[in-house]
Amino acid sequence: MRVDVRWQGRRRTLAPDVELSAFRIVRESVTNVVRHANTRRCWVSVDYGEAELAIEVVDDGRGGAGSGDRDGDGDGYGIAGMRERVELLAGRFSAGVRPEGGFRVSARLPV
Repeated sequence: MRVDVRWQGRRRTLAPDVELSAFRIVRESVTNVVRHANTRRCWVSVDYGEAELAIEVVDDGRGGAGSGDRDGDGDGYGIAGMRERVELLAGRFSAGVRPEGGFRVSARLPV
């Protein structure tokens, strides 16, 4: 699968908990695309803002599985785990089917 990554802002070292959470959110999101999207491409955007790190993973695949939770094989912990990581850092998280097709995961982590 092709993953296009776009970096924005001034890349810098962040607090370890923010960096680890960001890494795991991107990893889980891309893993979900591979497992569930039935597409050959996704886009990852990482934006280093002054006050937050914004992460977005988007695909143009078949959308969510079942109830919109991308973990479709019954486990259902991937998105819930990402949401929990973001909430522990007092950030914002959303994940869902895009109106134009595919799926989007968005996380904003305070820095």
